[in-house]
Amino acid sequence: MKTVDVLGHPCPIPVIEAKKALAEQGADSVLVKIDNIAAVQNLKKMANGYGYGFSYTENAKDSYEVIINKDGKNPPEPNRAPSNGFAVAIGRNTMGEGAEELGKILIKGYIYSLSELPVPPKFLVFFNSGVYLTSDGANTIDDLKKLEQRGTEILTCGTCVNYYGLQDNPAVGTITDMYGIAERMASVGNVINI
Repeated sequence: MKTVDVLGHPCPIPVIEAKKALAEQGADSVLVKIDNIAAVQNLKKMANGYGYGFSYTENAKDSYEVIINKDGKNPPEPNRAPSNGFAVAIGRNTMGEGAEELGKILIKGYIYSLSELPVPPKFLVFFNSGVYLTSDGANTIDDLKKLEQRGTEILTCGTCVNYYGLQDNPAVGTITDMYGIAERMASVGNVINI
């Protein structure tokens, strides 16, 4: 049984690391060490979705061990993107309404999750305050570079970069205009707006 220690790591990292461990050749089960009940619940949902066995123990406050067993069942085929792909349009440097700091954690987690999908988005489009996510020093740059290496085109709105007084070139991807953004969004089967 492989052990995955993700103590101190926020969602979706525990689920992604557990999936990676279970995907390794010969892996029939995994022990995941985590420190929050939300991660336990997310791992349970993942296990149930694949038809895997699931159990957990609470060792101490904020200390859990989850065991996921394949039990000889094969996971379903991952969802495939439409043949012409999908795009994600990100218009803010946070995700959702509410606490700004939480929103920044969520958008970082979302972009990381995109980089771990079996089929990544065809395009990522950044506009309005979302352009901060492609600028120097953003904590999303490594994940965006990973997406770019996997074939995702990263596009940043030039008008927005100018408006916010950011550097002329983003740290990842390229600058484009609204026509270029509209053209890319019209070329794919689905657009997800964040």
